[in-house]
Amino acid sequence: MSEIVLRPWQKQDAQPLAAIANNRRIWNNVRDRLPSPYTVVDALQWIAHVSKEDPMVHFAIDYRGQLAGSIGCMLKEDISRKSVEIGYLVGEPFWGKGIATEAVRLILGFIETRLDMVRVFAHVFAHNAASMQVLRKNGFYLESIQRRAVIKNNQVLDDYIWVKLLEKA
Repeated sequence: MSEIVLRPWQKQDAQPLAAIANNRRIWNNVRDRLPSPYTVVDALQWIAHVSKEDPMVHFAIDYRGQLAGSIGCMLKEDISRKSVEIGYLVGEPFWGKGIATEAVRLILGFIETRLDMVRVFAHVFAHNAASMQVLRKNGFYLESIQRRAVIKNNQVLDDYIWVKLLEKA
């Protein structure tokens, strides 16, 4: 699906990012460090933060020239330095179009060619079946379910750990 591109964040993304991220249905599926409500100031701070990355590991998801979401990597350290966690969100107007599936495929290509990793993983809340399907379509498998491991909206939830092992040894 060549209509989707992962690209660096730009200052002009702040307004559309705020519109996407200031959505309770999205916030219910991400970590609490994403502010809620999410403002243009929050978006500008995020863009300034990730623009300093080296290597760049957080990207805007562009769909047909529009900002559709965000995807990125969290590089692990020390004994886990060959592992990378991915996280992503797609704006509600763009749901059901295969954008997240394609964005994950693209970031996997980036990880395999630009980062020296052997393991890619993602945390998914128990209620987020759509995200689990995105990962399954990209060759991830359910490695474990950490029972009652996370708190979201003052509810204790199960945390599903999805993994893809890369061919490198």
